[in-house]
Amino acid sequence: MAAYVLAAGAQSPDKIALEILRASGAERWSFARLEAAVRGTGTGLAALGLPPGARVLLRLGNSVDFPVAFLGAIAAGLVPVPSSTALTGPEITVMAHGLAPDLVIAGDGVALPDHPAPVLTLARLRALRDLPPCAYDMGAPDRPGYIVFTSGSGGTPRAVVHAHRAVWARRMMWDGWYGLRRDDRMLHAGAFNWTYTLGTGLMDPWAIGATALVVAPDAPLALLMRRHDATIFAAVPGVYRQLLKGGKLRQMPRLRHGLSAGEKLSGTTRTAWADATGTTIYEALGMSECSTYISGSPTRPAPEGALGYPQDGRRISVQDGILAIHRDDPGLMLGYLGPDGPELPLQGDWFVTGDRVAQAEDGAITYMGRDDDMMNAGGFRVSPLEVERALAEHPGIDDIAVTDVEIRPGVRIIAAFYTAPDALEDAALDAFAAARLARYKQPRLYHHLPSLPRGANGKLSRRALRAQFEADHDNA
Repeated sequence: MAAYVLAAGAQSPDKIALEILRASGAERWSFARLEAAVRGTGTGLAALGLPPGARVLLRLGNSVDFPVAFLGAIAAGLVPVPSSTALTGPEITVMAHGLAPDLVIAGDGVALPDHPAPVLTLARLRALRDLPPCAYDMGAPDRPGYIVFTSGSGGTPRAVVHAHRAVWARRMMWDGWYGLRRDDRMLHAGAFNWTYTLGTGLMDPWAIGATALVVAPDAPLALLMRRHDATIFAAVPGVYRQLLKGGKLRQMPRLRHGLSAGEKLSGTTRTAWADATGTTIYEALGMSECSTYISGSPTRPAPEGALGYPQDGRRISVQDGILAIHRDDPGLMLGYLGPDGPELPLQGDWFVTGDRVAQAEDGAITYMGRDDDMMNAGGFRVSPLEVERALAEHPGIDDIAVTDVEIRPGVRIIAAFYTAPDALEDAALDAFAAARLARYKQPRLYHHLPSLPRGANGKLSRRALRAQFEADHDNA
């Protein structure tokens, strides 16, 4: 995997592979310097005497140290495990005990797990870069390459084991979503530990020989996007909303288009972005277990209201309204980490994702939400996304989330939670919803909040919203 990611850059070793953008300048890494650091790090990690396939837990932030450690571990035949630096000590301890890492690589001030694995500090990690280059540890493409944790939408994060071949399967996104070219400058707004950023923002641009742009924390994102000639911008919908809310966007001559994933993008945000920048946002659906596999693209835009099409090369099926991925899809995980190795739960030959969709005759997929997020209103199943799309058009609402809540034993209603400068009149919201939704889809309760609960990667957590409301309701 590491050899594959860095091979295209070897054709133009002096080209800039990575720019970390700050308000006052940028830190630049050429492909030659990046590969030297990766392979030197591989030499140092191999010298630690860890067994082949040993798991290396990464507790690193958004700096070049992250991809160098990630690819350096893979180059040495180890299995890196990214994790969010936002996790607390108790949270990462629970994850570490299930993972049983052989080594932890940690940045300064980052919470460490209560686990006996040795810790490699940031200073020691950086010292490895100047060592002689390691030979790439080559092997079977189906062997474990890296492990990521799910976002925990089911309540508890799960360790997902991916094979080395998963990075090759990402080529399906180059045309099927990105429209990626060698001369692109891809700017991603996410944290490196997330597979959306790690893949879309770093590994995929490098694998084609393009430049990856990353913005340092608290730096002016919109300004730097324009100043540093980003040609593709990738983010979660929440980042697009924040940029639009700031009111500082304008036409960007070099920006070809935007990419969105992580949660459903509203039509309001899509239209406002196009008006402000003159560019289109192409959306994708994916998951930690298979990255993205449904998307619109510059060469095949999604029809109005739909999310997109299965990417060429994917083995996808819709079974009883739920997306499923065939066990032979090269991007599908090896399985969830279990006591005896990866375990891949299948129904026949299919991994059932839990993503509820509708598929048109031309193959276009419309996303209806997670099956476990679907609401039951008087016996009717209602997608929260449909209700959110309708209410998001209200001019006074900044952000919206809809879920069903239990108001007394056995009685559930649809509730809308929203952010806005001031609370809005329920009667006005009722009238707005009534003009756009069937009666059984309309919320019976509206709740004004200062913010909506989101995970470290910006994903909306309806589970957390529901649990907090029901806890407050029980204590009222």
